[in-house]
Amino acid sequence: MARYTGPVCRLCRTEQKKLMLKGNRCKSDKCPINKKRPAPGKDPRARPGKRSDYGVQLREKQKLKRIYGMQEKQFSLFFERALRMPGITGENLFVLLEKRLDNVVYRLRFASSRSQARQIVLHGHVLVNGKRVNIPSYLVKPEDEIGIGESGKNMVIIKDSLKEFGKSGVMPWLSLDPDEMKGKFLAAPRRSDITDLGDVKEQMIVELYSK
Repeated sequence: MARYTGPVCRLCRTEQKKLMLKGNRCKSDKCPINKKRPAPGKDPRARPGKRSDYGVQLREKQKLKRIYGMQEKQFSLFFERALRMPGITGENLFVLLEKRLDNVVYRLRFASSRSQARQIVLHGHVLVNGKRVNIPSYLVKPEDEIGIGESGKNMVIIKDSLKEFGKSGVMPWLSLDPDEMKGKFLAAPRRSDITDLGDVKEQMIVELYSK
């Protein structure tokens, strides 16, 4: 499956939920969800049809996949890995997604969106335990230290993104020193800790892949 290059706000309209794909724009009045714009491709006057069980499950999977900015094959591989892990498959999937390096960079406020975090990683500005890592899907381990290299410390987008730390802090499974542009992945989060994805029904994703 090719990488999606169309307007990302269209994806939010499809799911009728803020997927936080454009960083600060998603928090502004320009966000189409704030404007209550209808889903694309449909006459807004048309009555919505009832979704099948498969349709509901598919929407949950698409929603989670788009939030983390992943392609179909990559998302399926993550699900297969979660299935092989001990414990509850849906919760395992969330833990694996949260351990991705591009997501951790986003959570540490080094980027305003996951797509921006992916670019920062790909361009070699991120260090893990002092070593440069440019693989967005790299899985961070507890006690790993994630920082910005010297080449990225003067980047305006990173400095602007770090201003959010003063307003919202970071998730409880992370710690951050904004002055040093360095943080730590303290432990794998629990599903209940991931509060900003509370309405994603992971059990429906498990049921979809079980068919």
